[in-house]
Amino acid sequence: MLLRKIEIFLREHSMPATKFGRLAAHDPRFVLDLRMGRIPRPDTELRTRAWMQGYADRAAAGMKEAA
Repeated sequence: MLLRKIEIFLREHSMPATKFGRLAAHDPRFVLDLRMGRIPRPDTELRTRAWMQGYADRAAAGMKEAA
């Protein structure tokens, strides 16, 4: 489920829900709406998952460079 993955992502990256929404979906209420039962379109879900993966990959690469 997308919301569960987003909640884990938010905790792992210490990111507020509104910032995630702005960056991933260009909608600061995106996560809040999902929490209230909004069901994203399939293409929105795919883009969001791809954005999370790309962010996590860049964060991991940054951690390796800092070490």
